[in-house]
Amino acid sequence: SPSLGRRRREAAAAAEEEIDETPQEKKLRLAKQYLEELRQYGESRPAPGAGAPAGRPRAPIPSLTPPHIPLSLQVQPPDPASIRVLRGHQLPVTCLVISPDDRFIFSASKDGTVIKCNNVFSPGDVESGKRLCVVPGGKKGTEEQNMGHASHVLCMAISSDGKYLATGDRNKLIMIWDAATCKRLHIFTGHHDAVSGLSFRKGTHQLYSASHDRSVKVWDVAENAYVETLFGHQDVITGLDSLSRECCVTAGGRDGTVRLWKIPEESQLVFYGHQGSIDCIQLINEEHMVSGADDGSVALWGLTKKKPLALARQAHGMQDSQGLQEPYWISAVAPLRNSDLLATGSHNASVKLWKCGEGFRKLEHLWDIPLVGFVNSLKFSAAGDFLVAGVGQEHRLGRWWRIKEAKNSVCIIPLRQRATAPSPAAPDAS
Repeated sequence: SPSLGRRRREAAAAAEEEIDETPQEKKLRLAKQYLEELRQYGESRPAPGAGAPAGRPRAPIPSLTPPHIPLSLQVQPPDPASIRVLRGHQLPVTCLVISPDDRFIFSASKDGTVIKCNNVFSPGDVESGKRLCVVPGGKKGTEEQNMGHASHVLCMAISSDGKYLATGDRNKLIMIWDAATCKRLHIFTGHHDAVSGLSFRKGTHQLYSASHDRSVKVWDVAENAYVETLFGHQDVITGLDSLSRECCVTAGGRDGTVRLWKIPEESQLVFYGHQGSIDCIQLINEEHMVSGADDGSVALWGLTKKKPLALARQAHGMQDSQGLQEPYWISAVAPLRNSDLLATGSHNASVKLWKCGEGFRKLEHLWDIPLVGFVNSLKFSAAGDFLVAGVGQEHRLGRWWRIKEAKNSVCIIPLRQRATAPSPAAPDAS
């Protein structure tokens, strides 16, 4: 309403005049102001018997956060025979991304190669899985001549407009590519150890990178520019992710922490919950994230709580290692964004799908998808109709075990969604 807009403008003007207000005081004042506006908004609406037709429910106040979509109810267990296997890498696949339009899959490996594949997931399509571009790896020191990586590629990211692809390797280098042509555009140097995590901020060309040198760096890819460096982790950083907000989350390996980095404030929040090395982390939505560790646990986090909201211990079971019972390491996690569906990977011959309970306070195991090898990377398609896994004979960060029967490959797993009939009680529902 006009009066509501006027009050907001007056409040904003008053806030600008506040010089000594701390960030905490500002948050409290804005929260009180918002609650007061909601109260006045509710009082100003007519009751069912006063101006509104009887029995007609009030319109809900619009939510400020994206809806939580229960997509786990729409997915069926895949048929193992329908899993498509794409070969091409000589050594274990370490990372992969799917283009924003779900048409292409980019993967990279310990052999230094980067491969772009067509991903028209249709059984009768001969073009499905066709390799469109292969950037071969080279020998150390030949990056300038060969255009490709000369060591293990550990991470990759694609911008939300599908224009830029970024890859990071053990030689401390970040390479920027034109995603359409696979032409290398630039090399970022600055990290002092292996680059282990990359993520583009959604809707921008701002790139976050994490490294075994325990730092997080910010880059402007469109300008080929370095922006800043953030410090805080006490051990190597093993994973990184971001969404639309100007912040990112990282997994700190054996320092046992997950951290949320607020870039403009140059501050960080520290989360504790795992007992082992935290090896992978992904954001589910702007308020929740999931992480996995080598103690076999999968944790669900809310960004306002320092402890996990839910923790699944020994999520992939136990293994016999030299006469000792140890949990299978969690080597990859992937959420279907803004939904309640998760996937986790290890080397126990299966990928597990999970459902997040109400309020992300519970993890419910749905089913297993058979897949032999180390699952080093997992990604859902944007539409949620398939899951892609990067599989190798070895873990992406080392050579502790070797599974000889595994194939170094990219596996596309279709997730057939149940057909849902429209509800007759809500014909206007979208």
